[in-house]
Amino acid sequence: MKQPDFIFVLRALPALILVLLALALSLPVLALVGSWAQWNAESAQILREMAATVLPEYLWVTLQLAVMVGIGVVAMGVPAAVLVTVFDFPGRRSFEWLLLLPLAMPAYVTAYAYTDFLQFSGPLQSWLRATWGLQGRLLPEVRSVWGAAWVFSFSLYPYVYLLSRTALTERAPQLMEAARLLGASLPRRLREVALPMARPAVAAGTALALMEVLADYGVSAYFGIQTFTAGIYKAWLSMDNRLAAAQLATVLLALVVGLLWLEQRAQRRLRFVGSATARASSSEARPVRLRGRRALLAGVLCLLPVLMGFVLPVGFMLRPLSADWSVLPWDRFLLWTWNSVRLGAITALLAVGAAWFLAYSLRRRPTALRRGAAQVISLGYAVPGAVIVVGVLLPVGWLQARWPGSGMGAVVTVTIWGLVWAYLVRFVSVALQSMQAGYARVPRSLDESARMLGASGVELAARVHWPLLRRAGFAAGLLVFVDVMKELPATIVLRPFNTDTLAVVANQLARDERLGEAALPSLALVLVGLVPVILLSRALRSERLAPAADAPV
Repeated sequence: MKQPDFIFVLRALPALILVLLALALSLPVLALVGSWAQWNAESAQILREMAATVLPEYLWVTLQLAVMVGIGVVAMGVPAAVLVTVFDFPGRRSFEWLLLLPLAMPAYVTAYAYTDFLQFSGPLQSWLRATWGLQGRLLPEVRSVWGAAWVFSFSLYPYVYLLSRTALTERAPQLMEAARLLGASLPRRLREVALPMARPAVAAGTALALMEVLADYGVSAYFGIQTFTAGIYKAWLSMDNRLAAAQLATVLLALVVGLLWLEQRAQRRLRFVGSATARASSSEARPVRLRGRRALLAGVLCLLPVLMGFVLPVGFMLRPLSADWSVLPWDRFLLWTWNSVRLGAITALLAVGAAWFLAYSLRRRPTALRRGAAQVISLGYAVPGAVIVVGVLLPVGWLQARWPGSGMGAVVTVTIWGLVWAYLVRFVSVALQSMQAGYARVPRSLDESARMLGASGVELAARVHWPLLRRAGFAAGLLVFVDVMKELPATIVLRPFNTDTLAVVANQLARDERLGEAALPSLALVLVGLVPVILLSRALRSERLAPAADAPV
């Protein structure tokens, strides 16, 4: 018997929704690539002029910054991971999670804090001049490429620390013990066994940190350094040519895709060596106890990045707050907080819903189409916010020019939905990873039992899967919420009138040299950022093995 047409429509509806979702979340990136098909004389002239004048500087400064940050995050992340994994010293267990705290500090907030304290009129140089009778500038200018590298290194080293620590904990013990039995000294075991095994993790963590550097707008704009992201904004806003900005953005996108390939290649090289039981029984998995000066040195080396990346910036921000609380804009602060929370909550709910739908579709029928859609959507998190903004406005401008009465431009630029669209392009992949991890813990036998009892697909998802995915969904929503609260470049451009967020206001006040007032929204962002860091540290602590310490050295 021939089935009615609406039955086929209902069966095809999930695939149609999936295609539309993937198209909506990949359209900004596709629009950037398609911008080269719209080559015209004006954009060609702008690109030629930039190539002859400022574009080499953008590339050179970006390369300098990337090299310095890469060296900085490795120099801090790897020693910290080795110390807390291989050795035992007073405070080691506290440093295991304290070293994650700089993840809660947006890099631009760290930049505001150091600038307020170290600049010519800041308290440190003022005190030095008053105490020692000195004149002029006493410290190097913090608003420079070196200053930006300092800020990024202390803000992003936890990527290298976290992945290196995992690699050293889970992969090195058996081979380290074998090297010890062969008579190798501890320094040689570290140099020739542990660190080479951690090399893929170090490469992956460094690639993640460099992707954050390429995606940054707040630090480079505030410090006035000519990075590639700043060049995109200048081509767009100063020269009023979206097409030239889009074509520049594709170059930055290519760099990010290269780093993403490097990170994924490094992740594929990571292999688990041995089971948890074998690791627990390995004597080399037990940390080597340090005493005396060695223990003190280990503590200092672990304390330094925490101090520079979190404690001092927070202290620098608290100083102007404690001076005079009455001048702070408490009434407007509530409005900024409400705008940030509203945007974060809306985006988190939509992102979790989209990620749940996609993860469920992949679980029910992992076809090539659905896997491809998931891979396309997952690319969004690696794309810088400045690139996404240009990609969002390109198709909107084209539609508005083709159909002036459609009102598409007003929907994207006058309401919050254009901003939410950009957020979803950037952060749905975060929710998708969490939901897929949650589904990995749901036995497939439950699906088979539900189908045998006659449950439909909707009933299976709502009554069987969701109760088991609540924690994963909450974690996904929380991560997206925090990322939206801290997002700066997309919010600056796409926010509607009177929709300033904490990140935007902190940036505006800092650029107006009102760093005391910028401290209030900046510290609010830090408090919000602490939530996922605390959850991450708790998860790591629950998985950590705590065997007895080895013989002292």
